[in-house]
Amino acid sequence: MLHNPIFKGFNPDPAICRKGDDYYVAVSTFEWFPGIPIYHSKDMKHWELLTHVLTDDTNPNLTKLPSAKGIWAPCLTYDEGEDMFYVIYGVMNSMNARYFDVNNYLIKSKSIEGPWSEPVYLTSSGFDASILHDDDGRKYIVSLEWETREGYEKPGVICCVEYDPQAKHVVGYPKRIWRGATDRGCIEAPHLTKRDGWYYLMCAEGGTGYNHAVTMGRSRNVWGPYEPDPNGPLVTSQPKDSNERADDDHLKPRYFNPDSVLQRSGHGSYVDLPNGETYLVHLTSRPFVPELRCTLGRETAIQKMTWTEDGWLRMADGSNLAKLEVEEPDLPDVPMPQIPDMDDFDGGVLGNWYYSPRQMPSTFANVTERPGWLRIRGEESLASLNRTSLIARKLTSVYTTVTTKMEFSPEVYQHSAGLTIYYDNMNNIFLRKYYSQTLGGAAISLVRLENGEKTEMLDTRVAVEDKPIYMRLRIDGRRTWFEWGYDGETWTKIGPDFDTTTFSDEYCKFGEFTGTMVGVAVTDAALHEKTADFDFFEYEADETKPVN
Repeated sequence: MLHNPIFKGFNPDPAICRKGDDYYVAVSTFEWFPGIPIYHSKDMKHWELLTHVLTDDTNPNLTKLPSAKGIWAPCLTYDEGEDMFYVIYGVMNSMNARYFDVNNYLIKSKSIEGPWSEPVYLTSSGFDASILHDDDGRKYIVSLEWETREGYEKPGVICCVEYDPQAKHVVGYPKRIWRGATDRGCIEAPHLTKRDGWYYLMCAEGGTGYNHAVTMGRSRNVWGPYEPDPNGPLVTSQPKDSNERADDDHLKPRYFNPDSVLQRSGHGSYVDLPNGETYLVHLTSRPFVPELRCTLGRETAIQKMTWTEDGWLRMADGSNLAKLEVEEPDLPDVPMPQIPDMDDFDGGVLGNWYYSPRQMPSTFANVTERPGWLRIRGEESLASLNRTSLIARKLTSVYTTVTTKMEFSPEVYQHSAGLTIYYDNMNNIFLRKYYSQTLGGAAISLVRLENGEKTEMLDTRVAVEDKPIYMRLRIDGRRTWFEWGYDGETWTKIGPDFDTTTFSDEYCKFGEFTGTMVGVAVTDAALHEKTADFDFFEYEADETKPVN
């Protein structure tokens, strides 16, 4: 059986495609670099984090963008006729005053591992753009056309425009083609495909919250009119019918379904296998209950599907409720490399599972200057929207222990380095070693940012010796706390227990749509020169335990 979620932690908006016997899934990254992870499998059961599409942090430039802006909903497709991979992605620059200022781009590559072409600008009329490679060689871009006018249904309508590959430009203006297959409202995430002469328009409806769903319409003409699936949503966590066109709130916690472990299921993409099977990947969340807070963010799940004789896509079990366990494809097992629990930084290359906000890790960190150690050069604070020296990985379980060993000799109070749990620049906790003028030397203490309010927890301040220090983060369900020591065997708790659930888009006021990260960070607010060295990063997670 396949066990959901297949990509745990911050992995939303999955788009799947196939080339031969290889399957690839792309997910959103928002403000994090490298951008757009590509997961790879040959059996739809074992997956590896293969590569990333966006590795140049000057194009796009995400510095100064608030959390949850940046790279939205990539569409990954393979055009067999061209033997070419395409990625369509949006750069969300602002959501101020509900304008949703976004630029959509197209890039392509012969290899899934790149190099990718220079971005071609498409449109700015909406987000979640994707592409259809029609069987006559023409190409079409669909997206949600964001509605800014008063008196019109929000958030908008799905639109379509032809793309001219020779001119590298769309043909005319996007045309509105679809208001949705249900009355859940908040339509988004269109994927246009063609099968047996039908154009299928798969969308997400209900908002990316507790009324989320995957829906579908079809037409004999790419411009419509599209007829809705008579059975309603294909996949959802809330099967009850609803009319929410008048409410453009995306979260809608009142639609929480206590009968489902997987919540917020929607935003899907499907793939047909050569053996006739069909599978659909979609985003989902596993909240703490009753708080309804998703510390792990929006994750990726998979469902087995089937095509009916009259040409509609359905879940294989005949329902539309997202399942925790799904029958695996009839394909031979092909194991894939996994992200290691213990990273001793001895490989000479920083692992591709590490991310940094708004800039590439390579701009401030390396594992070559001091072989066997990760060296990080400090820059701005963890609250910055610009250049933060944070190396982090996705939290995949709320039962996790993170341990590191650090060498760092702070000289002025602007120098800090240590271990952090980080949701965004306004919500994080930092166990730092720093220079304390009060104590006249090095010390450790906790600093918390909670919805933008900073608390220097001076009651946790402890003078430390000038030698390597071990730091540990413990997450045990709703309880999160920090520990430290000198030998990696004897640990002393520092500070209080924190509420794990507060690291969630339901609680955080300045960011949404992402997920909790854990990592190591260095700040040098004086000269941006001071470095800290980390001997290892150990991540021990029990991913078999439920969130609650």
